[in-house]
Amino acid sequence: MGQRGTTAWWGELMAKFVLAIDQGTTGTTALVFDQAGALRGRAYGAIRQSYPRPGWVEHDPEELYRSVLRTGKAALRAARVGERELAAIGLTNQRETFVVWERATAQPVHPAIVWQCRRSSEICRTLREREDEISRRTGLLADPYFAGTKLKWLLDQKSHLRRRAARNQLCFGTIDTWILFKLTRGRTFVTDYTNASRTMLMNLETREWDPAMLEMLDVPWEMLPGLVASRGPIAEAPRGTFASHPVAIGALIGDQQSALFGQGCTRLGEAKVTYGTGAFLLVNTGAVRPYSQHRLIATAALGNSGQSAFALEGAVFIAGAAIQWLRDELGLISEAAETDALARQSADRLRPWVVPAFVGLGAPYWDSEARGAILDLTRGTTRADLVRATLDSIAYQVGDVLAAMEQDTRKPIRALRVDGGAAANDYLMQFQADLIGRTIVRPLMAETTALGAALLAGLAVGVWRSADQMLESRMVDRRFRPTMKSPDRKRLRAGWRAAVRRVLTTGA
Repeated sequence: MGQRGTTAWWGELMAKFVLAIDQGTTGTTALVFDQAGALRGRAYGAIRQSYPRPGWVEHDPEELYRSVLRTGKAALRAARVGERELAAIGLTNQRETFVVWERATAQPVHPAIVWQCRRSSEICRTLREREDEISRRTGLLADPYFAGTKLKWLLDQKSHLRRRAARNQLCFGTIDTWILFKLTRGRTFVTDYTNASRTMLMNLETREWDPAMLEMLDVPWEMLPGLVASRGPIAEAPRGTFASHPVAIGALIGDQQSALFGQGCTRLGEAKVTYGTGAFLLVNTGAVRPYSQHRLIATAALGNSGQSAFALEGAVFIAGAAIQWLRDELGLISEAAETDALARQSADRLRPWVVPAFVGLGAPYWDSEARGAILDLTRGTTRADLVRATLDSIAYQVGDVLAAMEQDTRKPIRALRVDGGAAANDYLMQFQADLIGRTIVRPLMAETTALGAALLAGLAVGVWRSADQMLESRMVDRRFRPTMKSPDRKRLRAGWRAAVRRVLTTGA
């Protein structure tokens, strides 16, 4: 089912609620919004990751699907949505993670391979000499972060899967495609442009699967989904799935593009950073496809009404995951909220340094072989120092991306809108503002990823007339303004760059 107007039966239901489902790396969040844009109900469920080998990361695809059903239903119960009151569903998701499954049975043939997984590093090394062509066609780089090289790895390792795929027996999809296929009982096999732009298989300018990239990665086109716009309606969740009637699936969109839209960054030069498992800084470049001299990514984005646009993106692989590391592996904290007060107890910002390259370094370094380090330890190093250095590392990585982004666009980013779990940390947000010398704007509604999907879905079925109608009521929680003096900022950034050089393997 492709994009349509709002004259279908669901436009006549007088339904006033929109369900947004955000399927992320560490959990699934579901939010219910009413016609006034107010949040009426929410639910969350954690999901497991597995690490079968060092550098490998996987999910159970069926667990991902079950989490979508479970949290969606729980959020609707919390919102007390009536049987005929649900108008639409918006789905947003972790982008580069993918599943391969049997077309006839919807049974996965392999665990989902997660965006953090580095198993295709060797394949990427062989593609480095063709990176200019890859970037020109897809906007991406030859890095394991993106789905295409890991799909090639899977098909190379299990050649019978490639043969089955060429016989039209298997499906490939990012998480949006997998969830939609399951929700619609196999009737809808599509992905949207924002998710497709992360596969290394879609031509960024034509918005079609690129034959040259399919040949380069030896991927059978028969296993690929159809391509659609993020704003639908796209399909229907059958009767009994989330409501007593079929419900329009009004939006499919990758999580970072959804957060960009949910933050209202739909015009040229508007930027946001999401502090999730990783940190993702995007600036909307409008109708102009960006080209980076600093190894940033060009990607699909949306304009004000959901029309196609472009964005420049820098991806930091480890952000909130570093705080989880402090809690789960080191046992230095029992919950993330403790880090704010602990960081303020640290007396020296110039030691130690934490470089959280647990799965390599993303933008602007793109060193998949780099590994994390704690540097400049002394006998006097305290728990507070390690917590502070870990929080600071998140801000430093975002600062690196912002500097590269401003050089590429040749335009300063005046203010940076923030969201995601770690954005709730006042210490981190103030240090981020100090480090980059820009105002940080934190909205009252922190879950802007789900908000973006809800907004698109509501627009698709006529719950809202325009994005501005819903976003005009969006409130700012706090503005963090820089207070650090320039010499101090320069000294800290020089110390960070020296620490990063000690873990790089690329000689950058």
